[in-house]
Amino acid sequence: MRLEATAKEDEFKVWMTDSELEALRRAAASHRNDLIIQLGGYVGLRAFEIPQICPKHVKRTEDGEHYRLRIPEGKDTSGNGGKPRDAYLPADVESDLHRFQNAEDIGRHEPLVDLSERSVRDIVKRTARRAADETGDEDFRCVSSHDLRRRFAQRLLVDRQMNPRVVMQVGGWDSFQAIEPYLNAPTPDVVNDAFEEAGLA
Repeated sequence: MRLEATAKEDEFKVWMTDSELEALRRAAASHRNDLIIQLGGYVGLRAFEIPQICPKHVKRTEDGEHYRLRIPEGKDTSGNGGKPRDAYLPADVESDLHRFQNAEDIGRHEPLVDLSERSVRDIVKRTARRAADETGDEDFRCVSSHDLRRRFAQRLLVDRQMNPRVVMQVGGWDSFQAIEPYLNAPTPDVVNDAFEEAGLA
């Protein structure tokens, strides 16, 4: 994991790998807390978007093979007010959401994560502290809810080299400027591959 200093003292941007995200998931104290990690890290939701999600927001695409998650009110990144978007919902996350809904007897119009934005952020911080204790990696103590979204963006843009316009649409970014920071931080694997392809390994 790579830490990047910010303007605030003792606050960092954390660049995780998928294996580190999985370690964070293993440290989750409950199924609900694991879903919060997944919604941030694999679906790209912001902390305030997670409590908006109800079972009715999960939609199967017309081909019947993919899922979307309707975010009722995303962030206003353009000055035009928050707007809904359809996030791409991986099948394994959809399956976990469905199991959780059934286990907790959550109605179609009820929130899957019935918490405030602040509580969502607190759960991520507590889970990160547990991950630090369990793995011995003290960098986990710096992980915030936004770092989950950072992993989501970097996976798509850098690891998978996905079309930035697709990432902007599913992630709720309105400009290339907004996603540009995620393009400038290659993962260790991407660096290794680049040097191998250049014959400099």
